[in-house]
Amino acid sequence: MATERTLSIIKPDGVEKGIIGEVFNRFEKGGLRIAATKMIKMDQAKAEGFYAVHKERPFFNSLVKFMTRGPVVVSVLEGESAIQRNREIMGATNPAEAAAGTIRKDFASNIEENTVHGSDAPETAKFEISYFFKDSEIF
Repeated sequence: MATERTLSIIKPDGVEKGIIGEVFNRFEKGGLRIAATKMIKMDQAKAEGFYAVHKERPFFNSLVKFMTRGPVVVSVLEGESAIQRNREIMGATNPAEAAAGTIRKDFASNIEENTVHGSDAPETAKFEISYFFKDSEIF
C-alpha cells in the first residue's frame, strides 16, 4: 500500500456543532496525519467551482448554498491508503446507511448536511487539494 494524500472538508454543520477536534481525533486515531489545515469561508464562486462536477445535478444549488452558509475546515490528510481510510472513517454519504462509529453516523443530520467531505479517487484528491492549498502550505 502506498502513502497518499486526500482532501477533507469539515462542512458548515460540523463547524457549527463544534466537533472539529473530534473529527481530527478520529482521523489521527485512524492512522491519518494532518499535513495541512485551514478554516475558510467559501463564497459562491469558490463553492460552484469546487462542486462543478455536480453542476447538472438537481442538488447543486442547495449544496452550494449549504457550503457557503458558514466556515469550513479544509485539510490535507496523509497516510497509507489515505483516500480509502478517510472514506471508512467518514462513513456512507447517507448517514442513515453509515456504519456505527463513523463520523457521518455519529454527527450528520441528513444526506446533504453530512458533516464531512473526502476525495473519492487519486485524481480527484489531486484536483481538490490543489483547489484549496499551494504546495508550500502542505507539510
